[in-house]
Amino acid sequence: MTRKRALIVGAGGFSREWARVLSAHAEVEIVGWVSRRRESVVAAAAEFGLGDIVIDTSLVDGIARARPDFVVDVTPPEAHSFVTIAALGAGVAVLGEKPMASSLEQARAMIAASERAGKLYMVSQSRRYDARLRALRQLVVDHVGELGILTSDFSIGAHFGGFRDAMPSPLLLDMAIHTFDAARYISQADPVAVYCDEFNPAWSWYAGNAAATAIFEMSNGLRYTYRGSWCSEGSHTSWESAWRAVGPGGSATWDGHGTPEADVVREPNGFHSRTERLAPSAGASTGAGAGADVGLGSGAAPAGIGGALADFLHALDTGSTPMGECHDNIKSLAMVFAALRSASLRERVKIAV
Repeated sequence: MTRKRALIVGAGGFSREWARVLSAHAEVEIVGWVSRRRESVVAAAAEFGLGDIVIDTSLVDGIARARPDFVVDVTPPEAHSFVTIAALGAGVAVLGEKPMASSLEQARAMIAASERAGKLYMVSQSRRYDARLRALRQLVVDHVGELGILTSDFSIGAHFGGFRDAMPSPLLLDMAIHTFDAARYISQADPVAVYCDEFNPAWSWYAGNAAATAIFEMSNGLRYTYRGSWCSEGSHTSWESAWRAVGPGGSATWDGHGTPEADVVREPNGFHSRTERLAPSAGASTGAGAGADVGLGSGAAPAGIGGALADFLHALDTGSTPMGECHDNIKSLAMVFAALRSASLRERVKIAV
């Protein structure tokens, strides 16, 4: 792997987390940081000992001065389209934060920019790099078989304060894409249609709808059911949700905290089939295909945004397709906007990417 030059765009709190991960990577050099909030970038650069980097308030000028190999976009979602299209137009690959864009129209324009430039644009869906989620998928591939039923429960009473409390659909717009994308990863299925009911319980401290139930029809006939709430006090689930995946070989479950497990059918006779409870096999392959762990191998891999960075860098060096590549990630974004449209219309909505 050749050493890569990185330019950070954005000065919010999460930009520091990216700076920490980038600084710790032996094959990455931070060469620039761009934000309209110059004073924030100067303070952050000093915090990480980045005294010689380019600091600019203009993305175009910052790219010209820093000459990066890739841009890390940590701006608010409404700025993702501008940053990504401008960077790709300058011939620079982009690793961006979720969600991909504020609309499907913007997302399609970003994909077109990637195609025109012939440069990689990847969205960091950091939860795909959780070893426990990968283990759940391994159990599905190795034992459960092609899924017909997939469910996830997300229930957390999150008192954020700030902008989320005023958003029209805080759960679906800000959080659900993590779970929707994980469902695509576990099942290796694409969305076809959705019926969603979005609502706000009387006690909710959010102005917008903070709870939703959605039934997604996925490719191959799979039904994926999402139940979510950001205003449920007590008995919280994990931030990763609680999962059940059911196929011809049995059922796999994960509570989002511990290790996934599967009850695998051994003797199908009788009122209840006899099953055997299995844990994930150490080092077993998770298979191939769209969204597979390309470049990460079957052993230990970095978690969170560190995993996304490793996947991205491997793709730059080898030309492989990483998880979160824009042509694939738009499918997860489409699930969000289709769910919102279904809730608004109170009817089943087909999902066209």
